[in-house]
Amino acid sequence: MLKVGLTGGIAAGKSVVGEMFMALGARLIQADQISHQLIQPGQLVHQEVVRHFGQAILNPDQTVNRPKLAEAAFSGRIQELNQIVHPAVLQKQKEWMADIGRKNPQAIAIVEAALILEAGSAKDFDRLVVVTCRPEQRIQRWIQRMNVDEEAARREVTRRMAAQLPDEEKIKAADYVIDNSGSLDETQKQVHQIYAQLKQKAEA
Repeated sequence: MLKVGLTGGIAAGKSVVGEMFMALGARLIQADQISHQLIQPGQLVHQEVVRHFGQAILNPDQTVNRPKLAEAAFSGRIQELNQIVHPAVLQKQKEWMADIGRKNPQAIAIVEAALILEAGSAKDFDRLVVVTCRPEQRIQRWIQRMNVDEEAARREVTRRMAAQLPDEEKIKAADYVIDNSGSLDETQKQVHQIYAQLKQKAEA
């Protein structure tokens, strides 16, 4: 089995690329989905997040209000949040990849995560794919995704990028780079080429 990390900066288009890989036959899990499950009420991570960040981040039904948590974390406490959530997320990723490998030894198992390099988890993967795009595109994509105005998008993208390694550093660490600045067709071509190489390695 081939373990692949799929990463890139905020709003680079990781999820779109991930869907393209899945359409070709890869298995994929998103670190964001895992962390979402881990901060549900009753989970140990939920208790720790509330202990550190207080009741103010909770909705009336005790679920975590993610925008409020982001607001609290990105005001200088992102490392604190990552130290609570990351170890549990990394453990779940490893369990998922091991499970895929047991079921299909020739599978391509992809973990889509924004902070693979920042969390020091690149060593868990056989190959690393980095998705990039132009800085201005990130802001436009964030506007569309979150339905906010340009000023709010620029502020949020800048704030989140400050907590991530710059693209130049990510590209240095990558085995493959997908430039998602052009059309979806252009991105798809790159995905097809990389998938063919990954498949060869997985089946070797």
